[in-house]
This record gives sequence, C-alpha cells and structure tokens, in this order.
Amino acid sequence: MTPSAASTSATAVRNPVHLAPVPYKLVGVNAALKAASDPSFEVKPEIFSEFSLKGKTAAVTGGDGGLGLEFCIVLAELGAAVYAIDLPTSVSSDFEAAVAYCKKLGTSLKYKSADVTDPEQVNAVFEEIASENEGKVDVLIAAAGILGSENDVEKYPPELFRKVMDVNCSGVFYSAQAASSIMKRAGVAGSIILIASMSGSVVNREMKWAAYNISKSAVIQMARSMACELGQFGIRVNSLSPGHIRTKMTAAVLDVEPETEAFWASLNPLGRIGAVHELRGVAAWLASDASSFCTGSDILVSGGHTVW
Repeated sequence: MTPSAASTSATAVRNPVHLAPVPYKLVGVNAALKAASDPSFEVKPEIFSEFSLKGKTAAVTGGDGGLGLEFCIVLAELGAAVYAIDLPTSVSSDFEAAVAYCKKLGTSLKYKSADVTDPEQVNAVFEEIASENEGKVDVLIAAAGILGSENDVEKYPPELFRKVMDVNCSGVFYSAQAASSIMKRAGVAGSIILIASMSGSVVNREMKWAAYNISKSAVIQMARSMACELGQFGIRVNSLSPGHIRTKMTAAVLDVEPETEAFWASLNPLGRIGAVHELRGVAAWLASDASSFCTGSDILVSGGHTVW
C-alpha cells in the first residue's frame, strides 16, 4: 500500500482505533539485559507475578457448581476477591466446601443470587459487588448456561429454544454488559471471559443439540463484537470453548452410559474426554495480565476434537 493510499484508508474509518503505546515490562529479555548492566538488580522468576490477581475483584456467573465453581477457586488461588453469581437462593454443599477452602488460602469467595436473564437483577448485583470493592470489577467469567434437551430440529419446543437462548446468550450479554460498564466507569483494564463451547464452532456428531449449538456460536461472536468496542478502553473480551468435559452433570449420564463416553473420547486425538481442572490454566491466563495482548479470540480446549 502506498503512503497516500494508507492515509486515505485511515481517514475513511469513522471510528479509528486509538493508538496506545507498546507497554514495557521488566521481565524476560528486558530483565536479563537489566541484570547484565546492573549487578544490584534482583533476579527472580516473574511469570508467576504476571498471573497474580491480588487486589482484584472477580465475578463468575454460574458459580455455584460445575465449571463455574472451578473457575471461582482458581481465581481465588490467584489472589482475587471472588463473587459467584447463580440462580439458587441457597448454595450447594460443593460451594460451601469451596468457601472454606478459599478461606484457608487467605482469599475470599462470596455468593450472590441473581437471575442472569433479568438485566435489572444483573445490573443490581454487579453494582453491589462494585460497591463492596472500591467501585470496581476487574474480571468476569460468564459461565452460566444450560444444555436444554436433545430434540429433532423440526420438533424443537419453542419455549425450550427461547429458554436456552435466554440463559446462554442473553444472560451472558447482560453479565458482560454490566461488568464492562463498571470497568469503563472505574477506568479498569479488565478481562471478560465468555464461556462458549466447541459446539459453537462444530456440530457434535450424532447429537441433536441445535439450540445449544446456536447459542454458543452466538457467544463466540459476542466476544468478538464486544472486544472491538471495548478495546479502546483497555478492556479485553475473549471466549473460552471447552470440549467434552466430565462434570457432575455429564457424569450423571456417562456413568450409566459408558458407551457415550467411549464415543465422545473417540472423536479427539487424545482419546479421552476432559476433566474440569484442565480448564484452570487457560482461565487463569485469560483473566490475568499474562494474556494482556489477547482479545477477540476464541480459545478451544477440546483435546483436539475440532482438528479432525
């Protein structure tokens, strides 16, 4: 492209991207060069501090159990004050155990009841969390979601389709909307992680989950769209797409249908389905400054399911 063409192209953009300076951090090669020139420089591992969430506030929707509760614990392990948001008015025994565990870690895990499909409730609960934490929310993992039921597409009940879309799509949007509003107001360069699924990119073979698949595809596009709007404020938005994972919910089926687990396992190169803990690392990375140049991406964690 010629200079004149580049100039014309830039001026034709209605909302040009705000050009921010490239950040400098005294880690890696920069740290090595500093150490070489300054004998008093303290040499120590820095990668762990890049993952730290100390002093930050995190919220996880769908946090009473399943993947959501695992995300709550890993964020607490990184040092964040964590809030789980879910529909039940009383918490599960698993959540109670997680609260006690986080307390022993020296961090906190609290619970807020709200219906993610009700934007007024969602806004209210995020404002409440912000008010308890110096007006800020730094991290959101929107993990609330439902599977619906397996149905032929031409017979899929309209009321169930609406419910799946309302929870998996609208609920995720309302949560991200509320969190991003607080981040912008507080001037926080936050991280928003929307939990999608590999089912948003591929169709699960021999499984009639059209409504679920459609909703998760919408979440992936939602992350891209929000990333484009919020990047100028330093707010990053990504989606995380797990493959077949053994949770308490899926175990209820797989334990009585071992042939289903064998079939799922046969569909990826690793030859097994995933464990909940295998999503901890990627959630920690996306939530922290370790992923500071990642936005608008969909991170697939599927054992390679989508490469075949």
